[in-house]
Amino acid sequence: MEKIWVLAEQKEGEPASSALEMLAAARRFASQVEAITYGPGAAGAAASLGEHGASRLYDAGELGDSLPGARLAAAIAALIEQKGAPDAIFLAQSYDGRDIAGRLSARLDRPVLTNIVGLSDEAGALLSEHAIFGGTKVLKARFTGEGPGIFVIRPKSFTAEPAGGQPAEVESVELPETGATDGAKVVGRHEEERTGPQLDEAEVVVSGGRGLGAAESYALVEELAKLLNGAAGASRAIVDAGWVPYANQVGQTGKTVKPTVYIACGISGATQHMVGMKGSKHIIAINKDESAPIFTIADLGVVGDVHAVLPKLIEAVKARK
Repeated sequence: MEKIWVLAEQKEGEPASSALEMLAAARRFASQVEAITYGPGAAGAAASLGEHGASRLYDAGELGDSLPGARLAAAIAALIEQKGAPDAIFLAQSYDGRDIAGRLSARLDRPVLTNIVGLSDEAGALLSEHAIFGGTKVLKARFTGEGPGIFVIRPKSFTAEPAGGQPAEVESVELPETGATDGAKVVGRHEEERTGPQLDEAEVVVSGGRGLGAAESYALVEELAKLLNGAAGASRAIVDAGWVPYANQVGQTGKTVKPTVYIACGISGATQHMVGMKGSKHIIAINKDESAPIFTIADLGVVGDVHAVLPKLIEAVKARK
C-alpha cells in the first residue's frame, strides 16, 4: 500500500491521542503517511505529527463557527481531485470523525467501514476488524472497487508509538465553497467540568456499577480515583439510572479506556462494558458475586461487598500517602 491519510483531530490545542494511534497503525501498512488537521494552531501540530510518522500535514486552518463535517469533507474531496486519492483515509470514531466520514462518503460515492478495532494486510488490501454482539464476535471486512477506503477507527484500538520522524511539511488547504451544507453554526461552547486526568487518557481508572447500590455511594469511586490521580468511570447501568453523567460511561456505547490499572467496583461485567475496558493492562475487580463475568478477565479479583472493601482500600491508600 502506497499512501494513507489520517484525519488528526485536536484536543486542547494538541493532536488527539486517537490521531497518534491511527498514525502508528497507518505506518504498518503504507510507505507514505500524511495527516490532515484543522482548528487553532493546526500548523503547530507538525512536530508531534511528524514524530509519529506523518511526512506531510495538510492544514485546513480555522473553521470559525462552522461545524467541521461539511468543510472537512469538502476539503478532503478537493485534495483528492488535486493530488490523487490515497489508498485509505483513517478517521477516529468520534462525533466529528463520524460526521466527516459520512459527508465524505456522499461526496466520493464510497462506503464507510465504522467502529474498527483492528486492521491487517491481506494480499495488499486492508482487512478491518469489527467487534459485534457486545464484543463477543469479531467480523472482518474489506473494500472493493475503485477509490479510497474510508476507515473509522475506535480509539484505543492501537498504541501510539513515536517513529522519531522530523516535523511534517505543512501545506495549507483552501476550503472550497460548501453552500447550504455549511448552514449549521456553533452558537455556544460548554466545557465539561472535571478535576484530574480525562477518563480516556488516565493511567488509572476506577469505575462503579449497579453493585454500589445507590447514587451516593459513587462518592467512594470518585474519592479512590482522586487519591490514585486517576479518573472515575461508570457502567451503563448507573448512567442510565441517572446516578452519573454520560461523560463517565465506559463501554461499547461510552468511552473506550486502556489504562495501566482499571478497578471495577460493583460491576458484574456485561459484554457491553467489557468491550470498552478489556484492553487495560491490569484489571482489578471487586464484586460480592464470585461468579460475576468481570472475574473472567480480571488479573486480581476481590470477592466482597464494595461498601466494605472500598473504605478499607481508601484508608490504605491514604496511609501510604
